[in-house]
Amino acid sequence: MRLLLYITLAALIGTCSSPPPILDQVLDVGELRVVTRDSPVSYTEGPDGPSGPEFDLVREFADGLGVELVIHRVDSISEIVPYLNSGKAHMAAAGLSITESRREYLHFGHPYQMVDMHLIYKLGTGKPRGIDDVIGRPIEVMAGSSHADMLQALSVDYPDLDWTENADAEVTDLLAKVANEEVDFTIADSTEFNIQRHFHPDLRVALDLELGDPIAWAFPKGTGDGLLARADRFLINADREGYLARVQDRYYGHTKKFDYVGTRNFIRHYESRLPRYRRMFEDAGSEWGVDWRLLAAIGYQESHWRSGAVSPTGVRGIMMLTEDTAAYLGIDDRVDPRNSIFGGAQYYVRQTERVADTVDEPDRTWMALAAYNVGFNHLKDARMIVEWQGGDPDTWVDISNALPLLAQRKWYTKVPYGYARGWEPVLYVNNIRSYYNILKWLTANEEPEIPVEGELPEEAAPEPDVLKDEREITET
Repeated sequence: MRLLLYITLAALIGTCSSPPPILDQVLDVGELRVVTRDSPVSYTEGPDGPSGPEFDLVREFADGLGVELVIHRVDSISEIVPYLNSGKAHMAAAGLSITESRREYLHFGHPYQMVDMHLIYKLGTGKPRGIDDVIGRPIEVMAGSSHADMLQALSVDYPDLDWTENADAEVTDLLAKVANEEVDFTIADSTEFNIQRHFHPDLRVALDLELGDPIAWAFPKGTGDGLLARADRFLINADREGYLARVQDRYYGHTKKFDYVGTRNFIRHYESRLPRYRRMFEDAGSEWGVDWRLLAAIGYQESHWRSGAVSPTGVRGIMMLTEDTAAYLGIDDRVDPRNSIFGGAQYYVRQTERVADTVDEPDRTWMALAAYNVGFNHLKDARMIVEWQGGDPDTWVDISNALPLLAQRKWYTKVPYGYARGWEPVLYVNNIRSYYNILKWLTANEEPEIPVEGELPEEAAPEPDVLKDEREITET
């Protein structure tokens, strides 16, 4: 009898000491707790709320599980493994590479992205031809990162290689240090570098340290594999159904093409030209409910912020309004900067209102910009093509693939509004997305400086006011 009691007690103690599988915990509690980090490739919080590729994916995953998403954000990547293993979170979605050192403590799910690992330097500081040329020069990377693991692996063959690990910095901070020549090198994944090079156009890839590095979600060991299996199933379906491609286009689509000269000119014109018109963009944005920086990005794409700009086809002003558009908006003088900016804002808002209600942001914005450039009727034709191809006409990634087909006879002869140079609105939208992101970065930590009347900076004049028609432009 006593033996039976001991066995029963032992069984009860064993049951109490073993937590239920992590999937059961998630479903029982009704929430999915995810640890992530503050990074453009993971999760950020802005005026419009949280965003980021990892956030979009885990939000969709939590919705599929029927539970609430709870985000736990840590300051550095080195905190993620101990935080996850402490039991405070069910999984990590933080742009983590699958490394052997992390496999000791974590299970990784299905890789949903491949990135390249770059050694980054600043143009003009001496590009290394190999690791031998890096030895003796200062390198700084994130502590606890796959980048630190890479340097550790390289030190086996290059024992004199030396570097510093920073536990308080993200890749964005380290890239800024390289740009400011505070350190010679850092390491960045291709996704992070492709974003940040638009802010620091002098940064360059010195060496490719690894190609096709897998990125995946991570789960604590010893908690069952049910949640991992559900996550794998979700990501595989998201890839098959195109959702993963839409998320990647949303955050990385505009970063793949980089124009060094155009980016440097934009930053220079931000300082020399925009101050004259900034208050007008801000006022127009306030009146029409649009981020003034988006309006300014449209204005730069259209005219490079020159009020006297005119195209060979007669399109004029900062926002490049046609005569018909100006008449439609009730504008008499489309060259007047304030008229042009307010008219452009009104016309842009009109395009957003015409986009189907089923289109969510930010795809709605990209489609409205395309309509601003090529005309809304051609956007409707592109939607028809997407439907014929079995795609989703409510997504920009599918629309951007269909628009160029409007220049092919086999397609434009089948749609109501015919031929269009459909590649142009795709380039147009990508350029504005880049300018908009740079403006958000440039203005993130400053209050708008309103020029005092009578002390306006002179508009740069060396460049002619006659522009190639922005509706014929292919690259700025």
